[in-house]
Amino acid sequence: MSAAVSSVDRVEMLRPSGALRADTIELTRRLVSADDWDAIISGFDTVCQEQIFAFAQLRWPSVTLEPNLFYVSNVPVGGVLIMIQRLPGGLSSIAIAKWAPMIADTQHPEADAIYNAMVAALKAEYADKRGMLVSILPHASTDPHNADYAALRGAGFKRGYALTYPDRYLVKLQLSEAELRASFDQTWRRQLTKSEKNNLRFEHAPPEQLGAFKLLYAAMSERKLFPDFSAFDTLDKLFVLDPTLRPELFYVYEGDALVAGAVIFKAGKRAVYLYGATNAAALPLRAGYFLHFHIIQWLSQSTDAEWYDLGGTDGFLGLHQFKKGMVGSRGVITPVPPVVNYASNPLAYALGVGALGAREMLHRLRRTLSRANRNIAQSDQPLPPLDRQFS
Repeated sequence: MSAAVSSVDRVEMLRPSGALRADTIELTRRLVSADDWDAIISGFDTVCQEQIFAFAQLRWPSVTLEPNLFYVSNVPVGGVLIMIQRLPGGLSSIAIAKWAPMIADTQHPEADAIYNAMVAALKAEYADKRGMLVSILPHASTDPHNADYAALRGAGFKRGYALTYPDRYLVKLQLSEAELRASFDQTWRRQLTKSEKNNLRFEHAPPEQLGAFKLLYAAMSERKLFPDFSAFDTLDKLFVLDPTLRPELFYVYEGDALVAGAVIFKAGKRAVYLYGATNAAALPLRAGYFLHFHIIQWLSQSTDAEWYDLGGTDGFLGLHQFKKGMVGSRGVITPVPPVVNYASNPLAYALGVGALGAREMLHRLRRTLSRANRNIAQSDQPLPPLDRQFS
């Protein structure tokens, strides 16, 4: 399939007609090229940045990427970008997927059956046939019950490590301006009103203006001393993607002075706040409130996204309060599930889980050392209680 397929053609391909019975569904798995993968998944309802080949290739250069597309009657209905991580000494390998499997059409009458069939196919290929540990991190769900996590546990996956601060903050989109304002917490709404009296100007900027955001971000990082474990160095690669997958750039000005900016992933049904930056003048101007309010309106008017994912807090109480107020009464604060792991072979399971555990310990050590550095901003959000939702 050509990577130049139009967005109209892509939507038509991803909407198979007729119901698929859960007990008779037959998927065909195909490995596709990087270009075809990114072109096709750009029309998926649950597409996300971590599943884009161009992003993953730069973010995790040491892994082998395998783009698995799943078809029913030659129609792509889902997919998983698997990252193959070889263990030291070549003893085994781990097949890793983040925010996957993806579903092309979440409203398809057999979307759950498609998801379950993809999970079964991944187990058969990577665990049974190739002897790997399969490790999957599901999405946070906007529903009280996380169906993806439940499906994976039902398929024999065992619970792995969980994030220290797992909560994600999601704003409801597609609301009228009056509904949106009413949904904000009272304090957040009051700060927004004050920002609107400060002669601020919102702008949806073209990709060519990314350099200004980089300068703003660098200055903010130096000023606030936040430890940065993000994939910020992938931005250049993301901004040359097809417009469907390319992030959007937004700025707020006071007069001619740039005071705040944000980079937003907007494909699929869930837009994501990737990066934000402000200068020293932004706080008294309440520019962050002004920026996000207009981003929410833009997403509601210009995309099919139903939710605006603000990400987490990394343990900073101020971020929690700001994001909680924006989520308000119509949004949700919901945890990312733990990683889940599956292997057919006990040795592959032990080696893979051991390697993942060692990597997680190194990540936690790095964060502990950063907290010991008094020149870096320190997390101050209380640790959440032990999670009882995910067993």
